[in-house]
Amino acid sequence: MLTQIIRQKTLGLALKQALGDKADIERFGSALIPLDETLSRVVIDLSGRSYLVFKAEFANDHLGGYDTEVTEDFFQAFAFNAELNLHAEVLYGRNTHHKIETLFKALGRSLRAAVTINPEIKGIPSTKGVI
Repeated sequence: MLTQIIRQKTLGLALKQALGDKADIERFGSALIPLDETLSRVVIDLSGRSYLVFKAEFANDHLGGYDTEVTEDFFQAFAFNAELNLHAEVLYGRNTHHKIETLFKALGRSLRAAVTINPEIKGIPSTKGVI
């Protein structure tokens, strides 16, 4: 359990450190990901303020050795340690595996969009000058 908690925190902290002052990045990112009968959406803001909205229900408690309950725990730890606003939602679907897979793929795609360097943005993408 302790190892799992450390892993969850580490990824968020690594992203926060890698982004530094967040100069010249898009800051916002979103993705809709389909997989067969499932559609999930993740929207993020690299705001420096930690918050998670997680809307997903899983019919199965386990997928093989994976405890599906830790999916939300991962998103929570990631958002809080990376200091970002994260909204993750399964819009519809039936298959637990598809729901979880689309959430993680949408997270990756929305992060890619948010960290993209935009040559039209000069400095910190905030009216306050810090995020």
